Amino acid sequence: MLTREQKAAFVESSAKKLDRYSTVAIVSMDRVPDRLLQKSRNSMRGDATFIMGRRTLLARILERSDSLKPLVKELSATSAIVLSNKDPFELNGMFRANTLQLAAKPNQMATDAIEIKAGETSVQPGQAVTELKQAGIDVKIDKGKVVIAKDKVLVEKGAVVTTSVAKALKTLGVMPFTASIAPSLITDKRLMFTPAVLGMTPEIVSADVSEAFAQALALSRATGMVNSYTITDMLADAYHNAVGLGIGARIYDTGITESLLAEAAADASTLGTKIGQ
Repeated sequence: MLTREQKAAFVESSAKKLDRYSTVAIVSMDRVPDRLLQKSRNSMRGDATFIMGRRTLLARILERSDSLKPLVKELSATSAIVLSNKDPFELNGMFRANTLQLAAKPNQMATDAIEIKAGETSVQPGQAVTELKQAGIDVKIDKGKVVIAKDKVLVEKGAVVTTSVAKALKTLGVMPFTASIAPSLITDKRLMFTPAVLGMTPEIVSADVSEAFAQALALSRATGMVNSYTITDMLADAYHNAVGLGIGARIYDTGITESLLAEAAADASTLGTKIGQ
């Protein structure tokens, strides 16, 4: 346990670091495996600095900066302050890039459907086969190898993993869960970025912009709104409508005479065919 002097020195040295970085993130360490924390710190070394400690100490550090005081309410019992000179989206991308595959545990809720594929396994015939069958997996022995007969969804999305399924997945070496450090808030000391905003990838933004543009274009066409995007199609529609009207009214004009002559020729040909009969 730190002494009062050590705590004061920790707060003082950590508070000085706040001025050297442009981006600050608050990260909850709840349910973050030690292996994942170590992996993230190692891979982000040089790009990010982790400050870890009791909530009261982290709060004192943030309170030393007027712009960062609002972040105190984001602290949980086990949080970390992460400092970086990367922009908030880059920093969040670094967190997302560091993941850890985890085995399923009994009574754990599946965030996505857990499915196994048909094919040979590395499982040896014996008691393990019984465990797989108890989990509802269709297995058979083929040439001394345990084979899954067909694809099967063992756990639907949102359902709870049973003890038998958890044991079967472990036997098969399947680790269906992915753990990553998810910041509860990142700030560039001007704007606050929530997880919902940070989750907006370039691909998502591009798709949203494309969909909005398509909807706006369709609305503009439907209402006859003239702009740089609709003018070409509107002129083409107007031209085709004018030609259709001209042909129907037998108006001899450029672009219409040719069509009228072609129509007359077709009628004459049909008439000639009938007379020839």
